Amino acid sequence: MTKPFEVAQELATALKNSEEFVTLKNLHDDVNKDEVAKRMLDNFRNVQLELQQKQMQGEQITEEEIQQAQKQFELVQQHETISKLMEAEQRMSQVITELNQAITAPLEELYGAEPQQS
Repeated sequence: MTKPFEVAQELATALKNSEEFVTLKNLHDDVNKDEVAKRMLDNFRNVQLELQQKQMQGEQITEEEIQQAQKQFELVQQHETISKLMEAEQRMSQVITELNQAITAPLEELYGAEPQQS
């Protein structure tokens, strides 16, 4: 039973040393060092979180809230470092998705599910 956990630790180390993670960490550090960028990103993420919470509670999101979120998104996209950070987050998310697919492939085979193509 320990073998999968050992491999998981190796995978965690490999992920931490990957180009995608190193890039993400460096950009994250850059944003956190820039007070304006950090505030902009925090505000954007707070708006996102509020909208997600409303959706999860079954509340209707207003057109005004959608427009506010869109404006926040456009604002953070104009900041070069934040934009690069968001791109790096997307790349890391893709890596995690592909790893998850590889890890769960034996279960999908066992239960007859069709493997997903990435």
